[in-house]
Amino acid sequence: MRFAPSFPLSLLTTVLLSSAAIAQEPNEIERIETTSSRIQGSVNASGYAVSSISEETLSLLSFQHIQESLNYIAGAGVQRGNGQEYLPALRSPVLTGAGACGGILAAEDGIPLRAAGFCNINELFEAHGELAERIDVIKGPASALYGSNAIHGVINVITPDTTQGDGLLSADYGSYGFHRIKLKEGKDFGSSGVGIAASVTRDTGYRDEEGVDQEKVSLRHRIEWDNSVITSGLTYTHLDQETAGYIVGFESYKDTQLAKSNPNPEAFRKAESFRLWSKLDTTFNGGHALSITPYVRNQDMRFRMHFLPGKPLETNAQQGFGVLSQFNYVINDSLSADVGVDVEYTEGELTQSQDSVTEGSAFLVETIPVGKHYDYDVDASLLAPFFTFNWQAERWAISAGGRFESMKYDYTNNMNVGRVREDGTECGFGGCRYSRPADSENNFDNFSPKLSVRYQLNEQTQLFGGVARGYRAPQATELYRLQRGQLVTDLDSVTADNIEVGITGVVSDGSYTLSLYSLQKDNVIYRDSDFFNVSNGKTWHRGVELAFDQKLSEALRLDFAGTYARHTYEHSQLSGEQDIKGNDIDTAPKLQFNARLSFDVSKSIQTQLEWQHVGRYFSDAENLNEYEGHDLVHARVSYSVSDDITLYARVNNLFDTDYAERADFTSFTGPRYFPGRPRNYMITASFAL
Repeated sequence: MRFAPSFPLSLLTTVLLSSAAIAQEPNEIERIETTSSRIQGSVNASGYAVSSISEETLSLLSFQHIQESLNYIAGAGVQRGNGQEYLPALRSPVLTGAGACGGILAAEDGIPLRAAGFCNINELFEAHGELAERIDVIKGPASALYGSNAIHGVINVITPDTTQGDGLLSADYGSYGFHRIKLKEGKDFGSSGVGIAASVTRDTGYRDEEGVDQEKVSLRHRIEWDNSVITSGLTYTHLDQETAGYIVGFESYKDTQLAKSNPNPEAFRKAESFRLWSKLDTTFNGGHALSITPYVRNQDMRFRMHFLPGKPLETNAQQGFGVLSQFNYVINDSLSADVGVDVEYTEGELTQSQDSVTEGSAFLVETIPVGKHYDYDVDASLLAPFFTFNWQAERWAISAGGRFESMKYDYTNNMNVGRVREDGTECGFGGCRYSRPADSENNFDNFSPKLSVRYQLNEQTQLFGGVARGYRAPQATELYRLQRGQLVTDLDSVTADNIEVGITGVVSDGSYTLSLYSLQKDNVIYRDSDFFNVSNGKTWHRGVELAFDQKLSEALRLDFAGTYARHTYEHSQLSGEQDIKGNDIDTAPKLQFNARLSFDVSKSIQTQLEWQHVGRYFSDAENLNEYEGHDLVHARVSYSVSDDITLYARVNNLFDTDYAERADFTSFTGPRYFPGRPRNYMITASFAL
């Protein structure tokens, strides 16, 4: 069922060249990649506010894991697992479960990393964030532009335009065997250019028998003529990870020996990803603009599911292609319209198998057998037209639009149907745990409206607000990876209705943004007490966010990003004989913030102290167990030896605090944790080429 994404980049470019033949009189195109719109230079065409982490900030940080950078975004609470794994959170609790990755859309250069129904909870490790030009974040529903999965927001990694000729060679060396080489180089020929960005990472890790080998490369090509530009890109990533699992026992992360231990030395993750795209941007008489981006994707992953009884092996893959488009039509000086159609086709496959007898009770041994548990293929197609009207006059800016998305799954089961063993024999205790539905087709249609308003109160202050609906279709794993007696699902798309108001502005030597939001989700998919996948959950997410930067003196600056939020269950569900309605959702700290104090010692020496606070949170839905939270302090210094050479030094967890990157609770294990690293160091030498 696979196709090889090996056709040359020039083929995509040729298709777009023919589309550009209608170009009229030359107009300069401002090369500003945006996340709120696909049109070059159109910063707010769709009414989305974007928070960005700049290249300068990323260089000073030089993160080992992308979670470290997302701490700088108010409302983000991503939790690091082991190696390059993580669990996402953006105006949400930390999202877990089969379809949790469908709550936040992860993208690179505006193209989703995964197809809409085939997300992966760790998919950001396939983005080339190590050499990003910046990382953009949209908070709140962005389905009107991005479609399914953008319920809580979008995280978009923007790769550098290496075709402009700026080069860089950088070497990182840190504690626990961490070292990395990064390279950017390109050649600008004026009306065209080529470039490459590459990184190679080795990390033997703090814990026993863990480690990460990771390689990434991004190629870029640019060609310009008249009023048009075609930018093409290719990203390939490879991950070979030996994974350390949870440690168990109340506050076991405070025990040095337990924190270093690895109860799951057999765990691993191996993954490859390939993405190829080519984007045409062109303008016409009257200021109209067009963007068309065809792309192909290919991903493969194998990993040991060490967190499940029997520790099965999962192998999954997806291959697909699609086209993103947007046309901006200028009606008059005050009014413009954006229209577009997105299409996508994906072939996905998944197998889960177990090669040894399950350990544990007689029930587990009998109901989780050796052999294949799942083996299925899913072909998915997506068609999504969208529109937006943008009106600006004097102090007002109003954007209103919507997106209709139709998604179709065609599922093929490659095994026997039902909850029996691979050989067709029945398990005791009522049947095997894993259940395989018969071949089927499923269709999901959704409409996502959005309205945003901005009002310029004065030269320094702007008010903003909006309402929007987000949605996500059920993921393939929620539809076809069933358990116990469930043989067919009747799932609806998850929907989220959001209202937001805020104020943003500048003050003397600084700027700020304060926002309040309330987001209510319906048809939330979860696994009930019968182990059935159902979609009758309701949750409520509301909070206040503050981000500001303030220059305190010529040499001193303070940056702050923080949130206070509540995330609660709003449906009745028994868990441990307790109705969880009204309870805080597990792993949802109310208070989180990040503060950075930067001091310029001289023109060539900059220092920074960072304070990261994660408040206490419940680790179970019954709200009977909790993690106490933590405070971490990090220190950094950069020294510009010359215009071409910069040295960096960093100390993470300066006070050697015992903490957990993630705290969890299950009825089988009790409290369990991913322990954080003790005090650790990194030095970097960076050379401009």
